[in-house]
Amino acid sequence: MASKPVRLHPEAEREYLEALAWYRDRSLVVASDFELAVSRAVHAIEAAPQRWPSYFGEFRRYTLHRFPFHIVYQEMASEVVVFAVAHGRRRPGYWRKRVEV
Repeated sequence: MASKPVRLHPEAEREYLEALAWYRDRSLVVASDFELAVSRAVHAIEAAPQRWPSYFGEFRRYTLHRFPFHIVYQEMASEVVVFAVAHGRRRPGYWRKRVEV
């Protein structure tokens, strides 16, 4: 199966950048590790979007191993959309309002 491009919802991109800035304020090494972990997650999702478990119906969730974040995404016909780079302790499903009906 051919891979599909991954696009971040603007709010998911904002969450990612805020988390990255938070880590940078504390440690450039840890920030670099976070950036690499998210990049690897996006590439893995792009290559095999159906590999990770279902989450809230038609969505899927990739859990970062070293960091308390989940990449929440949905596979569409021509792309994969990341709706959240969600902190694991944040209220589950808060990002669902981002999904266009």
